Amino acid sequence: VQLVESGGGSVQSGGSLRLSCVVTADTYMTYSMAWFRQAPGKEREGVAAIDSDGSTNYAESVKGRFTISQDNAKHTLYLQMNGLKPEDTAIYSCAAGLAIPSWLLLHGEHFTYWGQGTQVTVSS
Repeated sequence: VQLVESGGGSVQSGGSLRLSCVVTADTYMTYSMAWFRQAPGKEREGVAAIDSDGSTNYAESVKGRFTISQDNAKHTLYLQMNGLKPEDTAIYSCAAGLAIPSWLLLHGEHFTYWGQGTQVTVSS
């Protein structure tokens, strides 16, 4: 399984970005997918997740601003980020895993496959 992110960049506070993660996997629809981020000097944080049944989870810090979605036909995961804030600055990575309980979908240690990450920088 391979994951390749794109869509990162630099924006001003209040701006928007859409991240994409293309997944190479024969059984894409069976995976739970999530976005994580890590800022310099901080621990990795689960941002948003989508389960194989389409249910979604979000970190409190991004609720109402970020939306996770996927296109099963294209094997692609998305993260639409609106109302970006400087504190959203981080490297964002997508991850895939199997048989992850819904209450653990924002915990990175339960995911098996990871992308290389894409930088998001938000200036004030």
